[in-house]
Amino acid sequence: MSDQNGKLKKMMIILSKATLDNVYAAFVLANGARMEGIDAEMFFTFFGLEAVHKERLEHLHVATVGNPAMHMPTMIGGLPGMEAFATRMMKKEMEQLDMPEVLEFLDILKASGVKLWACKLAMDMFHFKQDDLYEDLDGVLTVGDFYQRSSGEGVQMLFI
Repeated sequence: MSDQNGKLKKMMIILSKATLDNVYAAFVLANGARMEGIDAEMFFTFFGLEAVHKERLEHLHVATVGNPAMHMPTMIGGLPGMEAFATRMMKKEMEQLDMPEVLEFLDILKASGVKLWACKLAMDMFHFKQDDLYEDLDGVLTVGDFYQRSSGEGVQMLFI
């Protein structure tokens, strides 16, 4: 039996999609881990890189097509302006809850000790340079490097 007694020690969160709802879900979970004294690291891969791309992170949106939680037919979700409307509505609700904007939330995560990593493969695939990304990113890792950081007892990995 380990001395941790099954206690959660670290959350490793992989963000692969940068829709507004996925980004905030990942950020809230990482922030919540830190508030509970649990270490947290985030790995931004594929389209999740948009959440840390300087020019794109303030322009994230809600996906209305193919999202069953929207409770609307796909055809309606695909109408011009529906995605923008849903995004405005979600941002309005988050503002009423005093949720920080994406950039401010990244700053909060960093200040709380969350490690933020970009995926090397995804960066190469999208031709991103580290200068394109959030300045306080901890660096760029390969998947293998990320797995190495995930080793040990009391570590949980979450894919969003």
